[in-house]
Amino acid sequence: MSTSGEVNILFEQAYSFVNYSNRHVFLTGKAGTGKTTFLRHVREHTSKKMAIVAPTGVAAINAGGVTMHSFFHLPLGIYVPSAQGGFSSGSALVTTPHTLFKNIRFNREKIKLINQLELLVIDEVSMMRADMLDAIDTILRRFRNNPRPFGGLQVLYIGDLFQLPPVAGREEWEVLRAHYRSPFFFDAHVIREVCPVYIELEKVYRQRDATFVNLLNNIRNNRCTQADFDLLQQYYKPAFTPSAEDNYIMLTTHNFKAEAVNQEALQRLPGEARTFDAEITGEFSEKSYPVEKTLQLKEGAQIMFIKNDKGEARRFYNGKIGVVKRIDHNGVYIQFPGDPEEFLLETEKWKNIRYNYSDLEDSVKEEELGSFSQYPIRLAWAVTIHKSQGLTFDKAVIDAGASFAPGQVYVALSRLTSLEGLVLHSVIQSHHMVSDDRVLPFIEQSQAGVNLASLLQQSNADFVMQSLVQCFEWEKLMTAWQDLYDSFASRQMTGKPEEVLFVQTQVKKLALQQETARKFCRQLQQLLATGKNDGYAQLHARAQSAAEYFTKLFTEEIVSPLMQRVKEVAVKTKQKKYTDDLQGLLLMAMRKKETIQRAVQITEGLVQNISTEKLLDIVKAPSAIQASIRKAGTTEGAATDKKASRLVTLEMFNDGRTADEIAAMREITVSTVEAHLLESIRMKEIHASDLVAPEKIAVIEAALDELQVIYSGPVKEKLGDDYSYTEIRAVIYQRQASAPKAESE
Repeated sequence: MSTSGEVNILFEQAYSFVNYSNRHVFLTGKAGTGKTTFLRHVREHTSKKMAIVAPTGVAAINAGGVTMHSFFHLPLGIYVPSAQGGFSSGSALVTTPHTLFKNIRFNREKIKLINQLELLVIDEVSMMRADMLDAIDTILRRFRNNPRPFGGLQVLYIGDLFQLPPVAGREEWEVLRAHYRSPFFFDAHVIREVCPVYIELEKVYRQRDATFVNLLNNIRNNRCTQADFDLLQQYYKPAFTPSAEDNYIMLTTHNFKAEAVNQEALQRLPGEARTFDAEITGEFSEKSYPVEKTLQLKEGAQIMFIKNDKGEARRFYNGKIGVVKRIDHNGVYIQFPGDPEEFLLETEKWKNIRYNYSDLEDSVKEEELGSFSQYPIRLAWAVTIHKSQGLTFDKAVIDAGASFAPGQVYVALSRLTSLEGLVLHSVIQSHHMVSDDRVLPFIEQSQAGVNLASLLQQSNADFVMQSLVQCFEWEKLMTAWQDLYDSFASRQMTGKPEEVLFVQTQVKKLALQQETARKFCRQLQQLLATGKNDGYAQLHARAQSAAEYFTKLFTEEIVSPLMQRVKEVAVKTKQKKYTDDLQGLLLMAMRKKETIQRAVQITEGLVQNISTEKLLDIVKAPSAIQASIRKAGTTEGAATDKKASRLVTLEMFNDGRTADEIAAMREITVSTVEAHLLESIRMKEIHASDLVAPEKIAVIEAALDELQVIYSGPVKEKLGDDYSYTEIRAVIYQRQASAPKAESE
């Protein structure tokens, strides 16, 4: 991937850690180094099933994800990792491992989603408290039924610890300090178990001036010199009053100050203010509003964009300052400084989403719950330092004399592209420029003795080996089946006792298979450790034998009975939800068979001594089953008739899918699939021998000749249950297709 025309090695390494390893990663970097770009790249290109969470509503909306609290049902107040029962300490409500799950009510779909996730992204992690990360860890271990950190789920942390820190009130910290060294996420107990790979993006894209970059680095690292203070003093201009044409924005510490500046400036403009109300649909929390619900504007108002232009023109970016040129019946027209042209502003739409797992597509989907549509601007004579995070300004008046948190001065200064646009409204003292002294030790410890290139190479190799072992892990299957069994307690349906018995029987079979698979996985681990000694020959032989054994056992005990059950249940009335659940399990089972076969491809690659990159290609190769589903979905999306649907079935059949598999993947009945295939025989696209064994064809043809009929009923009556109507019709249709003038049945 290229960023700004240059190959960013750290960017590439970070992505490889995320996509081609199971290592947890903390991606950080100075302001303007491309953390947001990296998140967007991961979201658009990773092959892993992922979800994005953030500490606040606005951060979640901007990241394209959801809040941590809504996703995990995190408790209000604080969480302590060891205590007796929930209690209150002053105004601080305390939750413990014993009380955490009392208020968590995950439905079956949420539990399925949590179990299918492969990557959790936590954006703006600098604002996340350590206790909340431990709560997430506890929840994931429980619902993923896995004792490893985060239940075995990979976590990508993104943020800058030198920006605004997590908030822990005095009474909250009085309780937390007995359990944590600091409120920062890196002091969570789970981090001690599995410390993330620390990757700091270094190339600054916002600032080009070396003197300014050096100043920001010194502030960030608590290394400011007298020369740095002297440099800043040159920009202290308390009496400075910018003209409207200068387009300065003031960055201040408190919201009431910014609001007062904006309202006063708006009132000074001539004319009446025009009001523009946001359009809100569905569920969208007020705490997540990205801009004001009611926006008041006048001609001449200075505004700031809070979103990048998504069109080809790219006329504006997040933080760009402009002026309301005019307002008429068409809307609001914006003009930028030094640009004579104006353009009509369009509203933007922000989505409140919910993640769902799709059995059919084997992917995490985003469901829109609500939306917020408004002009992507806010009044911009002033803005708080907190709200300026992530923005870029050419000119700013900074009023940070009342800064109350470590990192505020750094955030404010780092919004600027150069020192030329800086004006200091208040004196910045040495105590304003101090970063939190608990951050640097963590960074130094994380970087000590780490060679990212060699660590990445080893992590990629480990990922291949871990993927091989996971081919023979039954945990996700067991969880899915157990979840279905547990659902019977609240499920109302006909024939319930019979279905309970069926699922219970399958769970017992899977449990026995799982125990055997676990023993084999332990053997695999041992063979992997010594595999180089014989060029992985023994490993490959054992994997081949295991694949044959488990494929046969799995097909006979799970897949075939499940296919039959789906057929039987599908014809019953008022069973759609249960049928869908069985269809989902069937797809999961078919994908598992495919995964078992992939294990042999991996060990064969090890024997052939192919490169790690090629082994990763095998591990990450697209699922053939999912490819068929996507192909079917694409074709059917454009299809409006039965002929097109039949061709989809034919294409999947030619790809090697059985009628039962096609029915499961397309979520149609087996009889419909068979009807499609029979029609394809009539159209001379396939032959009866593709559906019927040669010895059966001979018997059916003999019966047709003896009875002198061209329809299936009499033949079925003569041959009995060993021959299906579909088999008989396939031979009849083949005869008709081969005859010079075929008669219809």
